[in-house]
Amino acid sequence: MDPASAVRLKADTTTSDVDALRSALAQETIERRRADCLAKIQTDVVKIAVDLLAREPDIDGFFRALLRTLADEGESHKVSVWLIDDDEQGCHLWMAHLNGEIITPTRAETAMSAFPIDVLAQHLYSYAPGWNKTVEYLVDDERMPAVIRDVIRRDGLSTTIVSPLILAEKTLGWITLCTLERPDACAEGQWWRVALTEAIARQAAMALHHSRVVDQMRVEERRKAILEERNRLARDIHDNLAQGFAAILMQLQAAQREAGPVPPSVARNIENAVDLARTHLTEARRSVGTLRPTVGTIEDVGQAIKRLAELGQRTTNVPIDVQLDELPRFGDGVEREILGIAQEALANAVRHSQARRITIRASSINSLGLRLSVADDGRGIPGDRSRAGFGLTSMQERADRIGASLTIVTAPRSGTEVVLAWEPSSLPTQVYAVG
Repeated sequence: MDPASAVRLKADTTTSDVDALRSALAQETIERRRADCLAKIQTDVVKIAVDLLAREPDIDGFFRALLRTLADEGESHKVSVWLIDDDEQGCHLWMAHLNGEIITPTRAETAMSAFPIDVLAQHLYSYAPGWNKTVEYLVDDERMPAVIRDVIRRDGLSTTIVSPLILAEKTLGWITLCTLERPDACAEGQWWRVALTEAIARQAAMALHHSRVVDQMRVEERRKAILEERNRLARDIHDNLAQGFAAILMQLQAAQREAGPVPPSVARNIENAVDLARTHLTEARRSVGTLRPTVGTIEDVGQAIKRLAELGQRTTNVPIDVQLDELPRFGDGVEREILGIAQEALANAVRHSQARRITIRASSINSLGLRLSVADDGRGIPGDRSRAGFGLTSMQERADRIGASLTIVTAPRSGTEVVLAWEPSSLPTQVYAVG
């Protein structure tokens, strides 16, 4: 190689190295700026979220303000929040920010009537990659349903960003962000919008989870307060009414023993007083049992039903038959309501039916649920249900609390049957009557 060629080769190599170095430095500068921008986005979003929580402790108000922030900062046409249904079989639109206005499901049908909400909800729930990572959809993206692509073209949208609301590896829903098509827009320039959406999605998931935890705590506190009030009422009835009737009954029975011969009318009055005291003592004890039935790890539902039947038999000469299959345990909360319904149905049959026989049947449904029947051959429930008393309402409310089906079949002079059907996935309470 001649010296001139060597000089030219050295010059070419030097130039190539310099260009490569410049390119590398430029790329490094871009990446550093992008990293700085991402860090600032995340810091700013956390600060915004904390400020919003302080100003908007209500979860609806928090999300309204958060969606406005995302729409403004993300230069977006539409921002929406989609939450997974309680039964985890799909998702639904919960809130949206459209053209500067907050849209809730009650107004979505009119404000977003031209948008196929159900189709997008089905796609979000069924598209597996979107459950754990952000997905960007461009115009005519074949991953989107065709009807959604048509709307995107019609409305002049360019990019749709979908970011999951994830907390502790559990997906609660999605945030979607749509931008209008711009001539100067490019895919490379969308990364900051994706980063912004993801940062806000993280804060939104945390706020949503916190709100649900607080709601659950409130529900639990209310449940505890109700149980405590029921226990207080049970204690008051037991310590005052029941003990008072027991003392009166003891005094009357002592008077009977020690009075000696008395006029028949006086004897009848004393006997009536004894019967009244005994009846009201039984009712007071039954009320205590209704408020706080003895159900726990020792006594199962079958044993408790037998006990209720034995107690009921002491107050009537009408035969009470009990037919029980082997029953599983259902949990104290469910068992408490089941026994409350059984007790109320039996008390109604004993006191009001004028029956010749009462039959209690309990059997298992699919090895998990229960079918309970309390039937009599008496006069039936009067046609005017308003005179039927509080018992029917009480049974219906108990069934509703555990999601059971309650059926009351009655006819004049043909008796009454109360049927309770409960399974872990039971339908809501239904009350029927055949008059």
